[in-house]
Amino acid sequence: MKPVSFFPILGVVLLLCLPVACSMEAPLPPTQSREPQGTWTTKATLPGKLSEVAVAAANGRIYVLGGTTPDGVDQRLNREYDPATDRWRERAPLPRTINHAGATGLNGKIYVVGAFTEAGHGAAINSVFEYDPVTNAWRTLTPLKSPRGSVGVTVLDGKIHAIGGRGTDKVTVVTHEAYDPATGKWTELAPLPKARDHLAVVAAGGRIHAIGGRLDASSQNVDLHDIYNPATNSWQSGPPLPTARSGVAGGLYQDMIVVAGGECRDKRTYSENEGYNVKTGRWATLAPLPAGRHGFAAVAVGPNLYFVAGALGCGGGDRSDQLLAFSLP
Repeated sequence: MKPVSFFPILGVVLLLCLPVACSMEAPLPPTQSREPQGTWTTKATLPGKLSEVAVAAANGRIYVLGGTTPDGVDQRLNREYDPATDRWRERAPLPRTINHAGATGLNGKIYVVGAFTEAGHGAAINSVFEYDPVTNAWRTLTPLKSPRGSVGVTVLDGKIHAIGGRGTDKVTVVTHEAYDPATGKWTELAPLPKARDHLAVVAAGGRIHAIGGRLDASSQNVDLHDIYNPATNSWQSGPPLPTARSGVAGGLYQDMIVVAGGECRDKRTYSENEGYNVKTGRWATLAPLPAGRHGFAAVAVGPNLYFVAGALGCGGGDRSDQLLAFSLP
C-alpha cells in the first residue's frame, strides 16, 4: 500500500486518498444511526373518527379515551381494542367529556390525568380518573395540584408522572408531579427546564424522556430532549429530536423511543417518524407515517407499537379512525 501524501498549495494542506487506503463512506452524524426502517400495518378501524384522544394499555388490551369528533364535540368514549382478535368494543364511559388528556397503564388499571374541556385548549381540569377493566368501572382519585391539559404522562418505578402541559390561562407550564397509588398523593418534583406542552413523555431505562413539544403555538415547535433522573431529582439535556415538532405520539418499543407525526409545517402535518435508541443514545430515521397527523397517541402491546386516531390536517383537520401498527424486525 502506498503512503498517503500531503501537498501544500497556497497555504492549504490537501489530503489525497488512494482508493485502497480510504473509505468513501461518510461517518454518521453524532445523533443518527442506521436502524431498520420498520413497517406499517392497518388494523381494525376505530368505531368513529377522533382526535386529541388519550391512549393506554392494560392486560394486553388498548384503551382509547375521550377525544373530539369531526364536529368538534368532546367525548366520554372508552373503547377497548384486543390485538389478539383485532376487534373493538365499547366499555364504561369516562366520568366526563374531555380532550387532550394524558393516560397510562399501571398494575392492570388505566389512569387518565388532566385534560381540556373546551375547544382551543380551554378550561383545563385537574381531574384524575382510574379505570378497572375487570369491574368495568371508574373512580375519581386525588386531583393534580393545578389544572393542566396536553400533559405528558408516564410511569416510572410504580409512580405516575405528569409533566408539562397548559393551564387554565392557556399558558404552558414546567410543572412535574408524581402520583403514588399506595398513598394516593401527588408530590412535586424537579420542573421541566423549559415550559411546553403537546410533547412526548416516555419512561425508558430508569429515566423519563420529555421530547419535542411547543412553547405556545405550533409555530414554536422545539427539538428539546430532556432526561429526568429520579435518583437525583434533576434533568439533563439529551440528543435533540431530529425534527422539531409538537402534537406528536410517542412510545417505547424495543428499547427505542419512537416519536411520530405532529403539527404543523407549511400548513401540513408531519409524517416524520424518528426513534431514539436508549442503549446507544442515537436517533434514527424510521419509516414515515402513511399520512401526516397530530392529536393521536401510541402504546406498545406485544410485537407492535400502535398509533390511534388523530387529525390529518392542521388544527382540527380531518379526524382519523385508523389504528396503525408499527413494527421493526
